Order: sequence, then structure tokens, then C-alpha cells
Amino acid sequence: MEMNIKKIEDMSLNAWPSHKMELYDGWILRFSYFYTHRTNSVEQFGTSTLPWREKVSYCEHVYKRLGTPAIFKISPLVSQDFDYTLENRGYEIQHTTNVMTLRLSSAHLEYPYEDVCFTDDIPDKWIESLFDLKGTTNPIHRAVVPSMYHAIPKETICASVLENGKIIATGLGILDREYIGIYAIHVREDHRGRGLARQICTGLLKEGMKKGAECAYLQVVEGNTPARKLYESLGFHYFYTYWFRVQPV
Repeated sequence: MEMNIKKIEDMSLNAWPSHKMELYDGWILRFSYFYTHRTNSVEQFGTSTLPWREKVSYCEHVYKRLGTPAIFKISPLVSQDFDYTLENRGYEIQHTTNVMTLRLSSAHLEYPYEDVCFTDDIPDKWIESLFDLKGTTNPIHRAVVPSMYHAIPKETICASVLENGKIIATGLGILDREYIGIYAIHVREDHRGRGLARQICTGLLKEGMKKGAECAYLQVVEGNTPARKLYESLGFHYFYTYWFRVQPV
């Protein structure tokens, strides 16, 4: 089980590059002008040799220089004692996220998806539309994040639903080994309830199968009940939880 978690953690790192990254004694410090917690946090990926206290202080200094609080991702691969260390320093838990997985041979993919368009690349129009769907107005994010999408090193399947020439729903599949990761599922608020998210997920999973994917994974923020119910109806099951410890300011 632990090896499977490690595989998904590695694949999620591959799937979503940060604007800047620094390797430090088995940790990776990621920075993206605080676009998301995942792209602006410290992840543990290798063997650590230095004392935690020294390393945490170093990370706090790095992020202070970059203008954001230090954030550490806590997954089941991270020592519980390390989580306690951050708690004792006043770090708060934010953005608790559940990882769900699916073996595609047992997926429920009967739903039609004829409204979904697919491309192998990630067009700038898609990224701009995603910003609009998410309400992203920060000019630094809108300037920097497109390069992060274009830097994804793995094969991608980009999904869109258009109406009157405008993208009203998005999704992104990222292929890595025998998995497809499902990302960026967003539907414009006035078009929700039409099954567009189900169409996109179904289409991405089926297109992924055509390209050799045998399993799928995705991440859903705790408390997003409509999304979790959709994913469960497709056959996804809960696998593990991670969260972020955020430095007090």
C-alpha cells in the first residue's frame, strides 16, 4: 500500500510543476506565487539527513524571502512526529484533500460525452478559460501559470465543452505509467447541473484507456460533497488523505 501511495505522490509531482523548485536534503521546495497550496509547499520525496528543526527554519527563511508563509504537505508518507513538530510551531492545517483511485476495468463509463472536445496539447485559450471559471484575477498568476501547464512533462488529454464559441467546462487528464490523473474539472456556475462534469470525466477516462491507462487517480478537497459523489458514481474509491501545515503569519 505504501508503495502505491508513493507512486501517486510522485505522479502528482510530475503532473503539476511549480514555477520555481529547489531540492534540499530529500525535500523539494515549490514556489508559484501562492497560486495553490500544492505548487507552493515543501514535499518530502527522499531520505532526510539533517535535523528537522534546522530544515524547517531554512524553509521558513526561503519562503519569507519569496513573500509567502512556509507550507508543508503532510501525506501518509510523512512522519506523524513531523506533523506534531509543525503543530507545536503553531502551523495550522489547511486544504485537507482526499485522494481517490479507480481500476478502469471496473469503472462506470456508460454516460455519453459527445459534447466534449479533446486535444493532446493544452491551448492558451483553455488556460485563459480555466482562469475565468475559477475566478483567477491575480495578474501574476495569469502571467506565470500558463508556463506551468506548458511545462507538464507527461502526455496530456485536454477536455473542453464549448457553447457559442466559449469554453464553459474544462478537464485535464495526465498520463503517467499505467495511470491517468484527472485534474482541472470546472464548470461555469450557470451551466452546472447539466452533467457536464460527468461527461468530461467519462470522456477523459475512456480516452485514457485508449492510450493504455489501466487505473486513475484524482484529488478532491474535503467537504466538496458534490464532486466526491460524482467520482464515487464513476467507481472511484477513497485511498488516502493529505493536508497542508501553514506557517502562522
